[in-house]
Amino acid sequence: MKKRIGVLTSGGDAPGMNAAVRAVVRGGLSSGAEMFAIYEGYSGMIDGGNSVRTMDWSSVGGILHRGGTVIGSARSDAFRTVEGRRRAVRNLLEHDIDALVVIGGDGSLTGANVLRQEWSDHLVALLEAGEITPQQAEDHAYLTIAGIVGSIDNDMWGTDMTIGADTALHRIIAATDAISSTAASHQRAFVLEVMGRHAGYLALMSALASGADFAFIPESPPDVPDWRATLCEILSDGRKEGRRDSMVIVAEGAVDREGNPITAEDVRSAIAEGLNEDVRITVLGHVQRGGSPSAFDRILSTRMGVAAVRTIMEATPEDEPMLIGISSNRIVRRGLMECVNHNQEINAAINARDFNKAMEMRGPGFQSAFRTLRTLVRAMPHEAPPNQRRLRIGIMNAGGPAPGMNAAIRAAVRLILDKGHVPIGIERGFRGLVYGEMRELKWMDVDGWAALGGSELGTSRKVPRENEYYTMARQLEDNKIDALLMVGGWAGYQSCINLYNERSVFKAFDIPIVCVPASINNNLPGADFSIGSDTALNSIADVVDKIKQSAVASNRCFVVEVMGGYCGYLALMSALASGAERAYLHEEGVTLSDLEKDIHFLNEGFRHGKRLGLIIRNEKSNPLYDTNFLAALFEQEGGDLFNVRMAVLGHLQQGGDPTPYDRNTATLLTASAIEIVVEACSASEEEPPAICLGLVDDRFTQTHLYQVSRIFDQEFERPKKQWWMRLRPLASMLAQPSQDSEGINYPEM
Repeated sequence: MKKRIGVLTSGGDAPGMNAAVRAVVRGGLSSGAEMFAIYEGYSGMIDGGNSVRTMDWSSVGGILHRGGTVIGSARSDAFRTVEGRRRAVRNLLEHDIDALVVIGGDGSLTGANVLRQEWSDHLVALLEAGEITPQQAEDHAYLTIAGIVGSIDNDMWGTDMTIGADTALHRIIAATDAISSTAASHQRAFVLEVMGRHAGYLALMSALASGADFAFIPESPPDVPDWRATLCEILSDGRKEGRRDSMVIVAEGAVDREGNPITAEDVRSAIAEGLNEDVRITVLGHVQRGGSPSAFDRILSTRMGVAAVRTIMEATPEDEPMLIGISSNRIVRRGLMECVNHNQEINAAINARDFNKAMEMRGPGFQSAFRTLRTLVRAMPHEAPPNQRRLRIGIMNAGGPAPGMNAAIRAAVRLILDKGHVPIGIERGFRGLVYGEMRELKWMDVDGWAALGGSELGTSRKVPRENEYYTMARQLEDNKIDALLMVGGWAGYQSCINLYNERSVFKAFDIPIVCVPASINNNLPGADFSIGSDTALNSIADVVDKIKQSAVASNRCFVVEVMGGYCGYLALMSALASGAERAYLHEEGVTLSDLEKDIHFLNEGFRHGKRLGLIIRNEKSNPLYDTNFLAALFEQEGGDLFNVRMAVLGHLQQGGDPTPYDRNTATLLTASAIEIVVEACSASEEEPPAICLGLVDDRFTQTHLYQVSRIFDQEFERPKKQWWMRLRPLASMLAQPSQDSEGINYPEM
């Protein structure tokens, strides 16, 4: 008898739930299970009938990019009763369902665990009442549960991110960027209320990404009793230094040290009375929940959905319910109730005003972001200690422009100044270093930079020639540069490696050198993610969503060319985020046999009612089978079944304002870099460090520049080991129905 699995969404909706439902259904079908959707959450489970529906492959087509949940969600008072849960069990058994994937918050997941604990009691009661047969009771003796957290608050212990949180940040940052322009026009203060009843994630990360002046979060209230005076002092000092606008972000659950609520109106009145200013409130409310999910949420939901099915297929009667989460960029499984209980412990700590415990339980990443924010929101830096040596730290962008570079430079300037040192901006990358284009940067010089795309300092792909080393050495000496921070791509890395290799000749290069990865291609050594790659991926997803709307109206296949050089990150991840049938990557190559199979698949699909096709091609996947060739080939072989168009996205992938993820990654990576630089300049090491920083498995890592050749393929400018390639089988499995679903080998996630 085939395994029968039900999937439901419950509680508040979150962007990405549809992507999770799609992954659960298609992952289950690929594993040989029969799949059912339970509409309207636990209410539908109790109602039964048409609320429990069979799902096939096409049932979840076209929903990946949609917000909300197409199978509905509801909060059910009836499910809180034993009688309601008993009816739910009866309805499940009518369809021989004894496994559930529950997508929701901690209340929904707790309800699922209660149902599992009572399962055997319900079987006995239903058997005695004659509502099920002894055979049904024997065949379905236990209930298997896998939980996925759908919550924009990112408030669940046991997972680094929850479905919907990244998209909610996108909505908030779109609002803060828009508000900033009107606020600056009128020299006005704005108070923005965001969601987060027990969690300050959205308020903290949106404040960090937007360049806000202050943030109130539940986990760490203001240190002083009179927070109103402190807030007004910070905003007033900012105006004196030239800021034309002020923005304060308040989590809906913010409190003071006594546990009293701090509302948006409290903050508004404090500013209005303290500074005699016109202050406006914006409450974003459910705007944060709505709209199409970000690329990150689509991919996260997809990975979690397939992992949930795998968990169920591998479960034994003794296994406890599992929560599917992500940690260190890998999908993990943890005891569901362990995670829920830890979560409730954090809420209890906030209610008990044990804020230190609440911050500790949020984890080191949350704490690091909070510390960095406290520095960046200052109106002016701390005074430098009187006898401290003031370091002159050169900062530059190099390589292609990447959204988030300005956020990194902003963080570098303010953190350097706050430590009592001097930031020296080097314009136009290494070209500027050769020609001595440098200037000392002040605190307010970088005001508003966090939200800007491109590079205000300027950048270039120039790698200095050997005859320019002497000139650069003289520039560093003449400008008394003590350390160098380079935020950029491979051209910047290569240039820094060359400086390091010339240390024996030029003493001026014998200074700390730190590289921070910034490239939309996400191809740099020692880093899982480069600044700018998330923005590029979202730009691709946005365009492809529009392309799909056009294609579905007229039986059309699109061949979309994306950037990446020889690195397939953008092509593969955009295929996952868009549901493309095929992604052509340079890492795998493209053969005539591949093309024949893809043509056959497209023809068969359109012959049986398919209305759109989507092919993603990495720009350098194959020199012969280019985008024009593929479009012409598919057009010819498609005949009257479909027509073909191509779209070369080009430099729109490099443009636009950076996403919250890129802004915050840039800020936090740069904060780590400044700590390393200052410590290295203060140490008495024989050889100053020459390293590249990166986020690997969600941890800050350091790779020495002399090790780069060991981990980096310089011919194709990409890492020798690419973590995203482990997701390749996942993209293939979900894009096309398998002809043989038995004995599936689940892809690594």
